[in-house]
This record gives sequence, structure tokens and C-alpha cells, in this order.
Amino acid sequence: MLQDKVVVVTGGSRGLGRAMVQAFAAHGADVVIASRKIDSCNELAAQVEAEHGRRALPVACNVSSWEQCDELVDTVYREFGRVDVLVNNAGLSPLYPSLDQVSEALFDKVIGVNLKGPFRLSALIATKMAAGAGGSIINISSIEAVRPDATALPYAAAKAGLNALTLGLSHSFGPTVRTNTIQCGLFNTDIAAAWPEGFAEALIPSIPLRRVGEPEDIVGAALYLASDASAYCTGTTIRLDGGIL
Repeated sequence: MLQDKVVVVTGGSRGLGRAMVQAFAAHGADVVIASRKIDSCNELAAQVEAEHGRRALPVACNVSSWEQCDELVDTVYREFGRVDVLVNNAGLSPLYPSLDQVSEALFDKVIGVNLKGPFRLSALIATKMAAGAGGSIINISSIEAVRPDATALPYAAAKAGLNALTLGLSHSFGPTVRTNTIQCGLFNTDIAAAWPEGFAEALIPSIPLRRVGEPEDIVGAALYLASDASAYCTGTTIRLDGGIL
């Protein structure tokens, strides 16, 4: 499905990113695992190469830094010469006591990781993709983008911006570069450890599938959008939320 493709995944060392990295490699791709924590990237890279026989390049990158985004792109093109798929998965949503106590630093950090980084990486890589054989960009968004609440409002605003970015990129770099969004609901990743007691249980009755997602649940949608199976799909948002009402 992705034989010999080069796939870059930000936030690739854990959670949804880790699941996607492993799936891409299992389907024949070489992978770039980008994350702020290089030790985690190194660990996963070694596992991927041992289990799948594909090249896995670990790169330390804080995507909220314009300079580090540029360095990531330079490193990937120096090592591989191209990118076929970019997955903008890195994200964060720090807790805060109330909206009036959201600091400027926290707000800037949330916007930087969830929106600024994807914009910069997409602009650089899509330009190179369009000048070459084309490619696919996958933005990992959240149900918060369309159902914002007071507990994660900066994050919701950033993800709404990411959804808009998907549409803009699809028009800016078509027809050879496709850009799509996977809009996630509740997933049982590291973030779930910060949920208040009873949070997930209270929401499950409103989810038709009656459960939260597991990291592996993102794999099917990611493989579809990364591969030629989605050749006529761009500028769209795939909901991956169990059908939450």
C-alpha cells in the first residue's frame, strides 16, 4: 500500500502518532519520527526497524518553533530526498483553572504546536511535493474544533484553524498534493490520564459505539488518506469519534 514511500509523522513517538508510524512501516513505508523527546523517538525507531525492516529516522523537533520546523524539513530531504506523506499529529492542550487565568505563554504554546507548526511544515513540504511527484498531507484535528468547551478553548480554536488550513492547502497545492483532516473524538492515549474521574464514563452513553477510541483505531483512516486509495479525496474531514452526538 505504501511500499517505499517516505512518511513524516510529528508527535510520532507515542499515542496516535506511534500507532500510525507502526502501521505505515508495516505497509512498506520508511518513516520519520519527529517529537520533542528524542529518546522516545530513538526507542520507537529501533523497534520499527527491527520489526518491519524499514528505515526509521528519529528527529527531535518542537513544531512550535519555526526554526526547528525548517531544520526538520532540511534533515528529511537531505536523508531521503523527498516526502510522500506528512502527518501533522503533534498536539497539546494544557489544563488551566479558568479562562481568565489562561496565560499568554500557555495560549501561544497551544497555538504554536497545534496550528503554527502544521502551517509551516505543510507550506514547506507541500511546495516541494507540488514541484515533484505530489503527495498527501494529513492533519490530525479534534472534535473540540466543532464542539468547543471552556476547558480547552485555546486548543479548540487552534484545531478549528487546522481544519481551515486543510481546506486552504487543498486549493493552494492541488491537483498533485491532497490535504485532509482526521477529526478525532475521545481516544485512550496518554492524554486520558489527565481526564477527571468519571469523565469518559459520563460521555460513553452519547457515543453510539459505546467506547472511547484506542490508538489503533486511527490506523484505517490514516492508511486510506496516505495511500492512492484516497486519490479523489482532498479538502475533507473524516470524523473518527465513534459517532458521538
